Amino acid sequence: MAISMVRRDEMTFDFKDGFARTELLPNSFEGIRNYKCILKAGHDVTPEVFKDKVAVYCFTKGQGYLTDHKKAYNITELSFYVPDFDASRFCIHAVEDMEFLCLVSDMSEGDWRTYEAGHHVLPIFNSISQCREYTQDCKGPHTQSWSVLSSKNIGRILLGVVRAVGEGTTEKGHPAVDQWNYCLEGADFNLTVDGETVVQKDGDWSFVPAGLDHSLVADPGKLVYYIWFEHFVKEFDT
Repeated sequence: MAISMVRRDEMTFDFKDGFARTELLPNSFEGIRNYKCILKAGHDVTPEVFKDKVAVYCFTKGQGYLTDHKKAYNITELSFYVPDFDASRFCIHAVEDMEFLCLVSDMSEGDWRTYEAGHHVLPIFNSISQCREYTQDCKGPHTQSWSVLSSKNIGRILLGVVRAVGEGTTEKGHPAVDQWNYCLEGADFNLTVDGETVVQKDGDWSFVPAGLDHSLVADPGKLVYYIWFEHFVKEFDT
């Protein structure tokens, strides 16, 4: 089977003090661990911070706010947060039931060299309406794409969002990066990897190994809507 995936209804959660998380497709790539989290309304959580790992939070459902040593950030739409490693703690507060991803990647010595040469200033918080749109020839003419994290700015990771009705992305295999995909609210589209096709819906998570041809395309009238998360399989030359 070319497609590695876990469906929303296959994910299990063990709640404690209104918070639960589950790991998504463990062992997809050494040094990367991805989690789906749920925080119930009226509860708070102070996530673990890491000295030697980069963490990215993708807030996909529900409203709340996040506080760190700099300020408070309202979460009222699809939003993204990257803490400044272990420089300070932060807290997530749920006004409604919230769902979010926590994507954690090791930083190798080579990653740190690239980071020290130039990087985004952390922490970062952006809602989808603040992210920059881009175009790409592998996407349909009416497909919208937003860049959240770009290459060589924080470790070896990239992240973005794609949305379209009745079209989507058809891409030749990219040997340099592995790719994970998370389906956002209302999504109902076909994921094809190396000639194998499955239907993907809200909350599903999938993995595309580097080098395999793949497409994420909706039938007429249906919605492609997903976060893509990529990681370079090799360190950058510095």
